[in-house]
Amino acid sequence: MPGQAGGSRFNEFARLWAEAGHEVTVIAGNLSYVTGEVPADYQGHWTCREVDGAVNVWRCSVPASYGRGFPGRMWAFLGFTLSSATAALRVERPDVVIATSPPLVTAIPAWLVTRFKRRRHIPFIFEIRDLWPESAITTKVLSRNSLLTRMLFGLERWACRIADLINVLTPAFRDDLTKRSLAQPEKVVFVPNGADPDFFRPGVRDNAVRREYGWGDRFVVMYAGQHGRANAVHQLLDAAGLLADRPDVLIACVGHGPEQANLREEARRRNLSNISFCGPQPKERMPDFVNACDVGAAVLQKNPTFLTVYPNKVFDYMSCERPTLLAIDGVARKLVCDEARAGVFAEPENAVALATAIRHLADDPEGRREMGRRGREWILANATRQMLAIRYLDIMKELVAA
Repeated sequence: MPGQAGGSRFNEFARLWAEAGHEVTVIAGNLSYVTGEVPADYQGHWTCREVDGAVNVWRCSVPASYGRGFPGRMWAFLGFTLSSATAALRVERPDVVIATSPPLVTAIPAWLVTRFKRRRHIPFIFEIRDLWPESAITTKVLSRNSLLTRMLFGLERWACRIADLINVLTPAFRDDLTKRSLAQPEKVVFVPNGADPDFFRPGVRDNAVRREYGWGDRFVVMYAGQHGRANAVHQLLDAAGLLADRPDVLIACVGHGPEQANLREEARRRNLSNISFCGPQPKERMPDFVNACDVGAAVLQKNPTFLTVYPNKVFDYMSCERPTLLAIDGVARKLVCDEARAGVFAEPENAVALATAIRHLADDPEGRREMGRRGREWILANATRQMLAIRYLDIMKELVAA
């Protein structure tokens, strides 16, 4: 939802496409993924139509079971599939349809539009933001041989087959799809994540956020994102334990997730005074949080699937001229550390490597400044939301014309 914590990729794309003169309709859930609750305006409505700026939005019912473990989430996805299908059939016939996954079930209402609204072929773009269900298997959320997993792999194959184009957020996703024969290379396009450099722009370090949270003159490493099993935020607690001799260093965790309560309790149990939890923050405050820190951290499990991902947060860190401490290997390391030269790598779930990297960054202010400068330069040259929205729009135009 606009203004809340979490990704805003399609919020911004939809706004930019509408500003370019196109009619944009978004079908989304009505549940806040921060609070797990349905705002009062949407309660009791199966679907609810509203206008956000120049964008038409259909809010669709999502069962409140979303935050109650994996079974609850699957039930919520089923409920959203039914409600979003209802909204999809009420939308005027579009020129192009995009379904973005996860969840994979978004392909179903998208397909319904292409089948029941057509007087001619309606192009369908299936966007893959994460490899599902593979990532759920490697994080041990799903068993590879379960019936549900086989159904999800079948849904993935079907969505890739019926799509006219598949957009992937990293080159590694494209390689995975072609390796598994889910798509030919010419069917796959690449519009990754990026940043809004006018929103995430360099600012003063000693700002209201630093004063509010009492960070003072400490060297702050900030992790911003989900606190879930896949994120393995516990590795930051372990690193904090190894940095007890550096009272000038603080690790700050911003965000929410199912593991957050356990992480807070573990930090209390271990008497870790050099790690703090700031909870989820509204989108409009995040630039101030990034500017208040000295280094932005991006961490995930040591997991082969995560060799394929770009974490969204690194683009925001780079856009604010903050270096990245990256505990994610693979394509993310190639982009941040090799191409942009905007951060340092530490082996995932290796607390010693993380603590060593933090010590090095804390003691190298000139190196931090150079990494920050190079990071923003890379964003401006390669990954602004504006240029990515135009690239996506050109792809859609070509697809419709064809």
